[in-house]
Amino acid sequence: MILEIEALDAAGRGVARNAGKVVFVEGALTGELVEARLLEAKPKFDRARVTQILQASASRRAPCCQYFGVCGGCATQHVDARTQVAAKQRGLEDNLARIGKVAVDSMLAPIYGEEWGYRHRARLSVRFVEGKGGALVGFREKKSTYVADMRSCEVLPPKTSSLIVPLRTLIGSLSIRDRVPQVEIAVGDAATVLLFRHLLPFTEADHALLRDFADTQSVHVWLQPAGPETVAPFHPRASDALFYDLPEFGVRIAFQPSDFTQVNPAVNRLLVSRAVRLLDPQPGERIADLFCGIGNFSLPLARRGAQVIGFEGSALLVERARQNAAANDLVAQFEVADLFQPNLGAGLGTFGRFDKFLIDPPREGAISLVHSLHDDWPRRIVYVSCDPATLARDADVLVHNKGFRLSSAGVVNMFPHTAHVESIALFER
Repeated sequence: MILEIEALDAAGRGVARNAGKVVFVEGALTGELVEARLLEAKPKFDRARVTQILQASASRRAPCCQYFGVCGGCATQHVDARTQVAAKQRGLEDNLARIGKVAVDSMLAPIYGEEWGYRHRARLSVRFVEGKGGALVGFREKKSTYVADMRSCEVLPPKTSSLIVPLRTLIGSLSIRDRVPQVEIAVGDAATVLLFRHLLPFTEADHALLRDFADTQSVHVWLQPAGPETVAPFHPRASDALFYDLPEFGVRIAFQPSDFTQVNPAVNRLLVSRAVRLLDPQPGERIADLFCGIGNFSLPLARRGAQVIGFEGSALLVERARQNAAANDLVAQFEVADLFQPNLGAGLGTFGRFDKFLIDPPREGAISLVHSLHDDWPRRIVYVSCDPATLARDADVLVHNKGFRLSSAGVVNMFPHTAHVESIALFER
């Protein structure tokens, strides 16, 4: 079928209409005329894939990575950076209007950074396939459980990308080469950690290979034989190698390779800066940081003189946040709390009245929290979201039931070339 592409969705798919029915077209861009093959017919929309571009968009470009289209790590390398960000911004606006039925007073300028070499966190799948020449290490193939046969990655830092081939060789040499399902990469400001998940014990010969790899490649090797509680350094034995700095606030945040941190540290610095400016903490104000993790927002807020209490469901992360506060000579309180429990607002009330909230939930959003907010506090909320749909759902409650207005919102391009949309919003009473 021949289609004229009217728009680009946040996932990088072209949007067209065929006999009045919406068609999402993989590989197509706004303004293009394409020939496409139907992949799937749904009652309300169809899915198709480009077979030939009859008229190309000015936004189209050659993908930087030779594995694009096979590897499922990236979706939009064929689109220029400005168009990618604009599509995500439109997606955020559409979700707020369609799901939340809310209007934003002003849209914030998008936050973005370098589009290549930005990814300092990655979980690489591993599979030993004799027919492919040995161990495969990389992201999964597009819409598949197979591991892409790749030897480099353009969104990883160059040094990290250069580890893929040596990792393939290393894993192929191990005695349990078919029982190492993944290697998690964590890059800090001064060190790189490779966390090996292994389903059987390594032999002494394996340990020797791992130590030699760590020394040769100048990385730290950690091991995880079972659940998250078993994560531990192997070689070198140092457990304090990873950290990142937030120079604007004079804060250094230490983390472990299994802790949640943002994958894009440069954009995270910009995000933290904007969040603090929007929340505008004043000395003595009481601020709750919900889903605080290891203190990414809490410590900069405390540096501004606010009285901060961070709440987090993981006891391990709370302990890490407390350690980070002490290491930075900052006074901040951190508490373990179930942030998805009903009537959460009442539980928070036992800690006293808060002037402002910072909320940074997982993809599920913070629906229990927003439903249980008090009528007279907080007066300001900065909401950092990794899913515009759940942000819009929660915005509906905040604006229509809790007396807030959506003062501003904008996207944060934390993951260039992907459909992932990070965003930030300011709600005020």
